[in-house]
Formats: sequence, C-alpha cells, structure tokens
Amino acid sequence: MNTSVPTSLYAQRRARMAAQLGKNGIAIVPTAPERPRNRDTDFLYRHDSYFYYLTGFTEPNAWLVVTGDGRSTLFCQPKDLEREIWDGYRLGPEAAVGALALDAAFPVNELDQQLPKLLENRDTVWFPFAIHQGLEQRVAGWLNQVRARVRYGALCPELQRDLCSVLDEMRLVKDAHEQDIMRRAAAISARAHVRTMQTCARMVREGHEVREYHLDAELLHEFRMGGSQYPAYYSIVAAGANACVLHYRADVAPVKSGELVLIDAGCELDGYASDITRTFPANGRFTGPQRTLYDIVLASQEAAVAATRPGARFTDPHEAAVKVLAQGMLDVGLLDRNKVGSLEDVIEKRAYFPFYMHRTGHWLGMDVHDCGSYVEPSEVGSVSERKDPLSGETIKNRPSRILQPGMVLTIEPGLYVRPGEGVPEQFHHIGIRIEDDAIVTPQGCELITRGVPVKAEEIESLMRG
Repeated sequence: MNTSVPTSLYAQRRARMAAQLGKNGIAIVPTAPERPRNRDTDFLYRHDSYFYYLTGFTEPNAWLVVTGDGRSTLFCQPKDLEREIWDGYRLGPEAAVGALALDAAFPVNELDQQLPKLLENRDTVWFPFAIHQGLEQRVAGWLNQVRARVRYGALCPELQRDLCSVLDEMRLVKDAHEQDIMRRAAAISARAHVRTMQTCARMVREGHEVREYHLDAELLHEFRMGGSQYPAYYSIVAAGANACVLHYRADVAPVKSGELVLIDAGCELDGYASDITRTFPANGRFTGPQRTLYDIVLASQEAAVAATRPGARFTDPHEAAVKVLAQGMLDVGLLDRNKVGSLEDVIEKRAYFPFYMHRTGHWLGMDVHDCGSYVEPSEVGSVSERKDPLSGETIKNRPSRILQPGMVLTIEPGLYVRPGEGVPEQFHHIGIRIEDDAIVTPQGCELITRGVPVKAEEIESLMRG
C-alpha cells in the first residue's frame, strides 16, 4: 500500500468514477493475478493499474466493487498468521475499511457469495473489458445467479459496459500527487543513465571487457538505490548495430570503443513509470558521422518539444520531428533527392520510413504505454479517409487528441540506419534515439528527465569524468 498518498485521494477517485456509473450502476475491478514463473516460484508481483488507481492497495487476490451511490466494498485476503509467516503481512478486511477509506470489506473467499447480492436490482454492470482473463465468464456466472431469483422479484442488470472508457479518461490527466511521483521516478532514472554512461566510459578507458549486461546492472543498481520498486519495463541496452533493433533487450553483446550505445530504460516508483532513452559513444567521444546524425535527432526532438503545449494536437510533436528528420536525411544523403523528391514529397510518401519507423511519443503514467484515447473525444464523429502510401491501405483518420495541462507523454524521435543500397557506408549500423518525459503545462511542457544530459558536448563532458 502506498502510504505516501492520502487515502482521501483514492476515495475522491472512486467518487468521481461512481458519479459516471449511473444511479443503479455497479463497477467491478479486480487486481492482477499472481503468475507462476516456473514450478513453485512466481514472477515478481505487480498490481493491476486500474485497481491501484482506485485503492492504493498492492496485495494480490483482491477485488473492488463500487456502486453508483458511491459505496465502495473491498474483497481481500483474510488475516492468516501461518501464511503471513511465509508470504508477508496482510492488511485483512477488518483493518481495510479504515485504512483505505472504504464502506465495507469482506474476505475474498466470500466473493462468489456476495457479488450476486450486490448485482441484484442494478441496471448496469461495469468492468474492464478484455484485460482480465476469465472475468467476463465470472461476471456471467454471478448474473446467472441473479437471474435465478427474478421469479422472486429480483432485477438483473441488462447492460454491461467497459469500465476502461471511464477510467482511461480519468487517468489521462495526472493530478499533483501523480506528477510529483513521476518527477521523482524521472530523477531516479536520470541518475541511473548518468551512472551508466560514466561507468561505460571508465571501463572502456581502463581496458576492461564491457558487455551490455554490465550496463544493465548499473541501471538496476541505481533504480533500487533510489527507492524504485522495479524497472518499468525490460531495459534496452543496445551496443553498436543492436541499436537498430527497436525493442532489443540487454544481452551479452560486447560494448566496443568507437561504437554508440543506445539505452532505453526507466524505473517504476510507487506505481508510476519513467521512460528515458539516451544514445552515447562507448568511449565518451562521438565520431564525425555519429555526431552528424545525433545532432539531427536532437534537433528533431527540440522541434517536437516546442510543439508540445496546451491546445496542440497529440500528433503535432510527431509531425514537427518528422519534418526535421526528413530534411536531415536529405541533407546527409540517407535519402537521394533525385529519387524521393522534395521535403514535402518525402513526408507525403513516407519515404523516411526505412530510417524512422515509429511514432514520436506515447502517453505515460502508471503504465509505460499508458491508457487514454489518442482521438479527441469531442470530434470522434469527424472522419476522413486517406490511402497509406506504403501499404496502399485505406485508413480512417479522426482528429488527434488536444493536449491539456496534466497530460504526460514521451518525446522520442530517432534514426536507425541499416546497410542498404544507396545508404552511405559511414552511417551503417548507427541507431540513435533521444527520449524524454514531458508534463504538459499551461505554458508549454516540462521535461522531467533532463537530469541526464542530452546535448552531444554535455554527454562527452559527463563521460570524461
């Protein structure tokens, strides 16, 4: 349980959700199950984000039920002194009511007994669709028990609705408590990147063998030393040509002097993720071709940052980054003007795609790729069609989300150069990505991950020690 956030905050969130359920609505939210890793050991447990957002409760095997009148009921593991010796202390139903600001709590083994009673005489049941395996069938079983009582005057909910549609909108805009946690997570991750850069340069200078897993270990050390519970995702530590593999995981490849290292890594703190990417020279000095491409990517990120502000569209930073990247590709010969045409042609035909194939950002929050629609809700009915120049498919376009203060997103342009016909050899196997986390503010955006340098000369200075 997160004791750094007052329980009143979670109660307020539940009240906001309840107000959207309808007078006779009811919401059911399970936490994540424990998952076996092998034989008799489990993967490190991580709670469900929706459940945690509403409760701050981190124990497994728990369920939250909220009714339209605002009443909250928790089902959780009962106190069990013998199991607590092995598995850790449990809050228990009796203590949960006061500790979590709930109206009622029951042992989780009473769930199947109590849920039909709670569902009876409701008109709509809300739960997260397509997230929890078997949940739909479980709800159906409880509803069937209610239907068995209709001859006695019981009413059964006629509607089932996706609770994610309500919670996604609530979670999209981060409150002050969330922003504070995310700033602290970003600071820890920034220190980890700094530590890893400096360690890499020192080991290379001293002639030590350096492998990707050595750098991964530095990241993990700093995450835990900073108080993070675990990494927000599997860290990408990609040396040399591996940087051109977008979701490469830290492995055993050697880190060689003269090559670049791309690290995409961030910690999770109190349920919230950070997400930073930096690309740096293993020996602390960029070569000429490396610096040329690095400066293009950095300029594209700066353009994307300038486009990240209230009232702008979510797609605006991407379009700003693409314009700079595409021009850079033309300037350095990655794209042949005689074949691809002007800058406008490159953008229209997506001729930049072989070297930049992903979007420039995503929502960030409790999940690394956080929830929330990328379509503006007030304009969801405005639809146009276009033909994708690469696939030839007809795509339906809807207006992109309008940014507002409190939204948090990543800004992460890149360049990935694989050998190919007409590709200048000096750029072969260079992969570069620069990623920062941005909170949209009334004035523009706040980059909360700049505790680790981003300019080439600052990186070189840092790595000199």
